Amino acid sequence: MTRVGVVTFPGTLDDRDAARAVRLAGAEAVPLWHADADLHGVDAVVLPGGFSYGDYLRAGAISRFAPVMGEIVDAAGKGLPVLGICNGFQVLTEAHLLPGSMIKNDHLHFICREQVLSVQNVDTAWTRDYTLGEKITIPLKNQDGQYVADERTLDELEGEGRVVFRYEGWNPNGSRRGIAGITNAAGNVVGLMPHPEHAVEAGFGPDGPKGPRTGTDGLRFFTSVLHALVG
Repeated sequence: MTRVGVVTFPGTLDDRDAARAVRLAGAEAVPLWHADADLHGVDAVVLPGGFSYGDYLRAGAISRFAPVMGEIVDAAGKGLPVLGICNGFQVLTEAHLLPGSMIKNDHLHFICREQVLSVQNVDTAWTRDYTLGEKITIPLKNQDGQYVADERTLDELEGEGRVVFRYEGWNPNGSRRGIAGITNAAGNVVGLMPHPEHAVEAGFGPDGPKGPRTGTDGLRFFTSVLHALVG
């Protein structure tokens, strides 16, 4: 069975949700502690949301120095699939696995809502089960969710097809060019602000075409990586 590691930092709060999403997709969820010096042979890693180390200094700034992150950075460079969700996305930028940075929402308020995204790239390890241009609904909850980068970096992301998700309908946090998620050049590392692990099980997710709380658009993140690993 495919083994997907789920990292817990002090202050992480969505690790159990991410682990459940992994199990629902058909893989084994392997707990990884921030102080672990190895990845215990996992096939992929999820950095879940929360407020790692209390978001002191800057969201994700301390987490990048955790022992487990050194292992993840090395493994990602060798092709290990890594998904960073919300705070996990912030950690990936701080660790320089993804370009740019996250700052406070342009309206300076915490936001929690169901958010429609447009799928812009289906060639990554975490998005191959989606359709290009597909509109999906994923919960969004953040305070430091505004993605920023210089114009050269933004142009590179656009030109290389590395924008994976874009906010649809409106931009909830002022992110440059409506970017909700990006990937590295190899396509094995993906980060996004919305929370796919909260849209994996009918009855507990966002509203969907079948009625209230029926949305499961997030589950395909986790099935995608299983298919990528066996494909």
